[in-house]
Amino acid sequence: MEVFIELSIIIGITVLIAGIMRLLKQPLIIGYILAGVIVSPYFLNLVRSTETITLFSQIGVAFLLFIVGLSLSPRVIREVGKVSLITGLGQIIFTSLIGFFISRLLGFSVIVSLYIAIALTFSSTIIIMKLLSDKKDLEKLYGKISIGFLLVQDIFVIILLLIISSFSGNLNISSLPLGTLLTGVLFIAMLFLISIYVLPHLSKFFAKSQEFLFLFSIGWGLGLAALFYYVGFSMEIGALVAGIALSMSPYHYEISSKMRPLRDFFIILFFILLGSQMVFGDIGQFIVPALIFSLFILIGNPLIVMILMGILGYKKKIGFQAGLTVAQISEFSFILVVLGISVGHLTNEILSLITLVGIITIAGSTYLILYSEKIYPYLAKYLSIFERKKVKEEKKDFGDYELVLFGYNRIGHDILRSFRKLKKKYLVVDYNPETILELKKNGINSRYGDIGDDEFLNELDLNDVKMIVSTIPEFETNLLLIDKVRQTNEKAIVIVISHNIEDANRFYKEGANYVILPHFLGGDYTSKMISDYGFDMDKFDKERKEHLKYLKTKKKLGHEHPKAEKDL
Repeated sequence: MEVFIELSIIIGITVLIAGIMRLLKQPLIIGYILAGVIVSPYFLNLVRSTETITLFSQIGVAFLLFIVGLSLSPRVIREVGKVSLITGLGQIIFTSLIGFFISRLLGFSVIVSLYIAIALTFSSTIIIMKLLSDKKDLEKLYGKISIGFLLVQDIFVIILLLIISSFSGNLNISSLPLGTLLTGVLFIAMLFLISIYVLPHLSKFFAKSQEFLFLFSIGWGLGLAALFYYVGFSMEIGALVAGIALSMSPYHYEISSKMRPLRDFFIILFFILLGSQMVFGDIGQFIVPALIFSLFILIGNPLIVMILMGILGYKKKIGFQAGLTVAQISEFSFILVVLGISVGHLTNEILSLITLVGIITIAGSTYLILYSEKIYPYLAKYLSIFERKKVKEEKKDFGDYELVLFGYNRIGHDILRSFRKLKKKYLVVDYNPETILELKKNGINSRYGDIGDDEFLNELDLNDVKMIVSTIPEFETNLLLIDKVRQTNEKAIVIVISHNIEDANRFYKEGANYVILPHFLGGDYTSKMISDYGFDMDKFDKERKEHLKYLKTKKKLGHEHPKAEKDL
């Protein structure tokens, strides 16, 4: 119960600080870290159950990397793997070299300068993933490249931490078992086979129930994270691999949207814990060096990435946005320095220095990333030096469509025929897994998802869509859809379905352009035929033949007449 009360107080303080940040129109992530500083031993000293909060924060990190893995399908890795590897390694080399020389110029010893240089090299994967997710930029090219080179950094730092740990006697690097490495390779190969031959059948079964799909996702993500940890690898790598294994599933967008609220709660505790563990002792004497190092991270790191990406042929805007993602130091930087203290290479004063650099760069880069679209126009003409004449264009996945159909059922099938006649790009969204598999087999651009899920609607890019049609019969679902569309796209034509006049009137009031009332359509159409055809038997016979042909097609598709209104 004491842990519960402690967490309740900490969350309450975080809500208050986050509320102030919201009023000041500042990033909430800054509020979370500030809340951690406030509850730390330097102020209110409320963090007593460190183990529990650490456990919750680790769960948040696992969920975060699991969701990241869902975005890293083999297709994405092929697309950005080369540039991510080159940029990641290049940034590590140049940042550490320049950081070392700056440290030496400021009077630090060779060993201390090495630690500082390496600490400045790493960027926070967790913070960047959270910011890119909040901006809905994970699927953009610069977002994919950023994820790639951040993962390269993480692999490098894990190896480095193992090497440094060996000096303390905790680990003999020569005794690192080859069997562990082979086990990891075997695990990944096995998961690759499972993701191809087993998961599609399993996920199809789970997707028939939204709750079951949610539970399966949690079990799969945390289960693999625990398994990797058990055999000697990091939990984070396990969670990432779990996400990648599911990334080829047609339901990965729905899984991702359902996991986000859970991830957000636990990841908040990570940032609170990060703030609570910052060290402020003797920080005054390091203000000048901290400011110099911070400027190098905030300006120098993005420049290094922009130069490398410019050489590789990417547009200056993509290089600029990707560069901003490395404009802060990582939680691994603190771990590295603490490890250096434990083996006797560093003193606590260096931890204070890195803490101050961390506060400045994390806060500064958060603003730079969130407001990059507004900053870029002011710098665009100066950034042309980083762009080659022939540049690589960004490939679009699902964002390039003008028409969206929600619900591929009896009515949806007919509407899709009209979409084809318009010769415009379209997207079909349905929550029946078998329908999605059939649509994909026929080469139709489609997504599995529930439009009653607010997070899923946020995933879709509806800003430039010209027409949206929903054949979903639920009143609340269509009301949510209309509201979401009208918040971002006033010009879109919105058509929904209703089974009674009262609901239809409400839809019109909320902004629908047209409401389909199936029970009135037959009578209305018959009335028009009588008016147009009169007593012309030939015209009615022609209509009869067309209708029989239409019914035959419907029968073949399994579209029987509904037994009740809600079965439409």
